[in-house]
Amino acid sequence: MSEELYVGTRKGLFILEQNEEDWSIKRHEFPGEPVSMIMPDPRDGMLYAALTHGHFGAKLHRSADSGESWEECGLPTYPETAETESVVAETTGEKPKGDSLEEIWAMEPGSGSRLWAGTIPGGLFYSDDQGTNWQLVESLWNDPQRPQWMGGGKDHAGLHSICVDPRNPDRITVAVSVGGVWQTNDGGTSWDLIGEGLRAEYMPPDQASSLLMQDPHLLVHCPASPDHMWIQHHNGIFRSENGGLNWSEITDVDPAVFGFAVAVHPDKPDLAWFVPAIKDETRIPFQGEFVVTRTQDGGKSFDKLTSGLPQNNAFDIVYRHALAVDPIGTTLAMGSTTGNLWISQNSGDDWKSISNHLPPVYCLKFNPTRN
Repeated sequence: MSEELYVGTRKGLFILEQNEEDWSIKRHEFPGEPVSMIMPDPRDGMLYAALTHGHFGAKLHRSADSGESWEECGLPTYPETAETESVVAETTGEKPKGDSLEEIWAMEPGSGSRLWAGTIPGGLFYSDDQGTNWQLVESLWNDPQRPQWMGGGKDHAGLHSICVDPRNPDRITVAVSVGGVWQTNDGGTSWDLIGEGLRAEYMPPDQASSLLMQDPHLLVHCPASPDHMWIQHHNGIFRSENGGLNWSEITDVDPAVFGFAVAVHPDKPDLAWFVPAIKDETRIPFQGEFVVTRTQDGGKSFDKLTSGLPQNNAFDIVYRHALAVDPIGTTLAMGSTTGNLWISQNSGDDWKSISNHLPPVYCLKFNPTRN
């Protein structure tokens, strides 16, 4: 068995390869440049890397040879007078100006040749020519509720999760931080704000159940059973069995329900992994013990996985896109803000440190064509 792992960091893209039981870094691309998203496309083998330069802004590159050479793509652009800035202008008296792309925060293959991209400020875009040209999904952008989206950890709201239903690619569910969960059943022509049962404890009690004020940190679905979804929310863990329409909150999880990352097994909807932490002001592992939690029964019970993970004075935080499971469902990879990278090849029971000296890890993905 041989697998390949792409790791996007604060200082470039690392491509790792497995040989027998060992993993090693075989390539480092875009040195010094933040990589906000990576997407290997199983349909044509194209590899996409989204960068966020400090001075030059967002960039998108693609590679047709597994990262040996790269070509710069086009970028999503917003309307000339984006409404988020117009709202600001109304309150400050300044002349309205159009928003500019800060970050590509999500990428996902769609039907045919279509690519989907979620951005900061919160927008959904698509490309039908491998990223050369991008079109804004205006139906979502122009929704009357969209200007009420607000930033969570970022200045602007961000669209970070895109779930395309493999049974019907016109059914797409996206999550926005902070702006809730949205779903289309007609390929993006119209959208519904969904998510009954989600709860926002950071809002006043009478607004805690507002669908619009929810802060999902990450939304995932089980590819073999896409009606089963999981959300790692700002204040908890939620599960849906009907495609995101209704959610159940899971509260009894040791040591915490706060976190950013969640991964679900590709074939077993009841099997999911989370990386807990102390929320808000501190954002560090509980009592300095870095653990992964795993449920195998749909959230009724959780295992606290510690083998191979630091249990003293650990300050690792795993961002929302930095925990991944391979297409078979047995190998997991996880990278932290302190540059640690771990692999588990037995469903999380045991973890092995691959590197302790990487830059902060933003995202990682297995090559879906290599296993």
